[in-house]
Amino acid sequence: MGQRMSQRQRRRTPRAARKRRHLRVRKRVFGTPERPRLNVYRSLTNIYAQIIDDTRGHTLVSASTLDRQLREQVKGLRPVEAARQVGLTLAERARAAGITRVVFDRGGYKYHGRVKALAEGAREGGLEF
Repeated sequence: MGQRMSQRQRRRTPRAARKRRHLRVRKRVFGTPERPRLNVYRSLTNIYAQIIDDTRGHTLVSASTLDRQLREQVKGLRPVEAARQVGLTLAERARAAGITRVVFDRGGYKYHGRVKALAEGAREGGLEF
């Protein structure tokens, strides 16, 4: 039988800590139509990125390792290399939509590894942040 966790115990999970960090960052990072927010979500196996206009609450452009176009490209690549490809693809789609400048929202994750690779790929692709 599983035991119920108290609220105090639940708040100490790594997922809850990431959510707290993300909320803290989101207090300062806000996407506008001129400079939307590039948001990153990282799961164990995949990485997702989207460019969001927070004034309207709309996702303008997105890319992930699960996209049909990217799935074949990232097959067999190491996770960091796959994240870089996602960044390049996201930048390409953003430029096609007329977006050149963004605000980077690391989503409460450390700027390291896959998150850093995605950001560098997006910069290589022509996004400024």
